[in-house]
Amino acid sequence: MGSRQVNAEPVYAAAAEWVERCLQRDDSLFTPGREIWSARLLSELRSRFGDQPDETPGRPFLEKLARQLRGAPAPVVQLMGEVTYVHFLIVSTQDATTQRRRVEEVLSLSPEPVQVPPQLVDGLTPGLAGVGQAYHRQRPFGLAVIIEFAEQLKRRTSGEQQRLLADPWAFKHFLLTLEPRSRLMREHPARSGAQRHALLHLVHPDAFEPIVSTAHKERIAATFAGRLDQPATDVDQALAAIRSSLEEQHEGEWLDFYQEEFRRDWDPAFPAGPGGPRSLDPPTVSADQRPERETGREPPVGQTLKALADELSLPPEFLEEIELLLEDKRQVIFQGPPGTGKTFVAQRLAHCLAGAEERVTLIQFHPAYAYEDFVQGYRPALVNGQPSFELRSGPLLLAAEAARAEPEVKHFLVIDELNRGNLAKVFGELYFLLEYRDRQMRLQYSSVGEDHFSLPRNLYIIGTMNTADRSIALVDLALRRRFHFVEFSPDRPPIQGLLRRWLEQHELDGMSWVPDVVDLANERLSDDRHAAIGPSHFMKPGLDSEAVERTWRHSVLPYLEERLLGSAERIDEFALNQLRDQAARRATAEPDLASTPDEQAAAADAAE
Repeated sequence: MGSRQVNAEPVYAAAAEWVERCLQRDDSLFTPGREIWSARLLSELRSRFGDQPDETPGRPFLEKLARQLRGAPAPVVQLMGEVTYVHFLIVSTQDATTQRRRVEEVLSLSPEPVQVPPQLVDGLTPGLAGVGQAYHRQRPFGLAVIIEFAEQLKRRTSGEQQRLLADPWAFKHFLLTLEPRSRLMREHPARSGAQRHALLHLVHPDAFEPIVSTAHKERIAATFAGRLDQPATDVDQALAAIRSSLEEQHEGEWLDFYQEEFRRDWDPAFPAGPGGPRSLDPPTVSADQRPERETGREPPVGQTLKALADELSLPPEFLEEIELLLEDKRQVIFQGPPGTGKTFVAQRLAHCLAGAEERVTLIQFHPAYAYEDFVQGYRPALVNGQPSFELRSGPLLLAAEAARAEPEVKHFLVIDELNRGNLAKVFGELYFLLEYRDRQMRLQYSSVGEDHFSLPRNLYIIGTMNTADRSIALVDLALRRRFHFVEFSPDRPPIQGLLRRWLEQHELDGMSWVPDVVDLANERLSDDRHAAIGPSHFMKPGLDSEAVERTWRHSVLPYLEERLLGSAERIDEFALNQLRDQAARRATAEPDLASTPDEQAAAADAAE
């Protein structure tokens, strides 16, 4: 079977049908006998899609595509739908519903829409590779390279076309040396790498691995290079020889380089345990060097910002704005009182944008944290059995190394409680590199003659700051200038009203009084808005009155006692039962006889 993945017959059947009908001829994948994949139609589609790119941030892909295809003949729109289908063939999934819907959304733009044939719907499951979030986010570039590849193939003589489709190595040379013709591909030549690897396998599945990451191919080839009779200069030829050797050893059984017994060898960051589907998750650091990482539930691969916003009960526009801020400066800080979800949102957003948990590094600053902990420093070690010191990279350099190994995807460093560290001491020369990503500097512990260091542009930083912590005042202007700041305040959108939205979303009947109580308490803290009570205290599955009382007694009141130090008499204003009664009377517009004198005066003024 060569490098063909087992249990994926529908995918390979669809790919073979595409090659035979559409590449060898000008036929259609969805409506056999109709001219669709001709040089003429491919050229018109390239002109409309690739030469008129719409890169407006925040606008849905389908909305942009509809503008680009406005007035296009039905065959051109159908061609775009079939190109989209080919784009999704490589994607590993157990449910083809999303891919099918996206193909049919494109087809619906045609004045003569067609349907995806049932047998080709089956070709979208199970897919061949877990491609990661970057593949989906860079869909326009993947589609563009399919269009340009097919068009340039059609411009060759019939004999040359047949040679390229029969000879895998000639085909690879042709595909990787395509001269970009559209504006989209000329301006972004490096963003179609994953799609080119996908095309290699779809057209020649027996010669090329179902892997869409150059970095992964190179690591696998380097790890198993000892199985080669002689060094190979082409990574795909090396992988083919390595696979042949391994399958011979395993009596012809098809092997997956992403199954645990192999991945442990070539991917030092892969944890022990059951293997999962292949994906683009590349940290190259060893397990004992890896910084602390979030171990919570990873968001679904390919999760959109809108889906994440719905899950977090936040407006999609809020997350989209943060994404734009990240693209602008590459680093943002979430600031607000405790319990407003800063750290949780930072991690989930980073996972969503990175596409894999392994591309997100989580660390927490504290007063003893130093440059040597964060960037690079000497640590005790045994060298030849003798106590000594060795230079070790900190989480920043490790995250930068992982990001540099995969420039086509995003990596994130999430720094919790950033303001608790001595920032000038921790960041050192990083202040300069945060602002100038295209510049290099020699690090403090670098030897003379060593390469200078720069921060890769695909490494993004999200910090969190607790504004109730008085050390917030110690954050200097030099750092503030290099970060965008995002407010997480209970008295301002989108955190304002978040608890109420969350309770409604989770259908926790009978708990609508909780946000009323929190709002009333925060009104009484209005003289110190950084002391506000955040909604996250109560955003817990199965929330009931007993859980609220327990949280109020053991989390909220101790926090308020610390904030109201010197005004201990005020703590009685925050008794839960009293606040609940007052909130209920307010909701029914009854006089609040137990309110504070200031509130009574305000009510009297309003009544007059």
